[in-house]
Amino acid sequence: MDVHFDEWEWTGRARTHVPQYAQPRFAARPEVAAAFLALREAALADGFHLTPIASWRPFDAQLRNWNRKFSGEATLYDIDGRPRDRAGMAPEDIVWAILGWSGLPGATRRHWGTDIDVFDRAALPAGQHVLLLPQETAPGGVFAPLHAWLDAHLARFGFFRPYRHYRGGMFPEPWHLSYAPSAAAALAAFDVDVLARVIAGADAMLGRELVLEMLPEIARRHVLGVDEP
Repeated sequence: MDVHFDEWEWTGRARTHVPQYAQPRFAARPEVAAAFLALREAALADGFHLTPIASWRPFDAQLRNWNRKFSGEATLYDIDGRPRDRAGMAPEDIVWAILGWSGLPGATRRHWGTDIDVFDRAALPAGQHVLLLPQETAPGGVFAPLHAWLDAHLARFGFFRPYRHYRGGMFPEPWHLSYAPSAAAALAAFDVDVLARVIAGADAMLGRELVLEMLPEIARRHVLGVDEP
């Protein structure tokens, strides 16, 4: 399979590579969608209602998420999923706190159409919302059985968890699945100079100048610092 990404696609400024799917609702590259639907069918056969909760996201949507967190409108969480007190946090600390749970606009894997967040709809108690926090997937958590099943079956369908371990960028996200062949092509297309140009042109981005100063380290830890398939 020959997969290519141009700079508009991997930075989330175009969606020429990503169709929308309705049942279940998600957006992904066609080869990723086919693999995910096969994984979902296998999960359903074993009693797990594997459901996408997040998939492709454009630059503007990621930028809105970033600004809500940078401004203090949205809560920041630590690695254990506990709310953080912003009082006394330096601007650099706020940037890393955001990047623990959210991708950088222009550099998040959400732009690639290769990554999907999942949960087990059948296991979700009535009236409860999915939080995508560690307590849901830890032993005894509501989605722990699904993730034990995924541990045994992900690789067979070409998926892996890029954030299985903390490597200085994103915190562990067991629910975040990535389709290895296509994600590798997107990561190979990554160019920090292109990213700097895209961010420099994002006039609405809060903390933009600070992010540009920190960008080499952000690229090393947050973009490139992932687990291998």
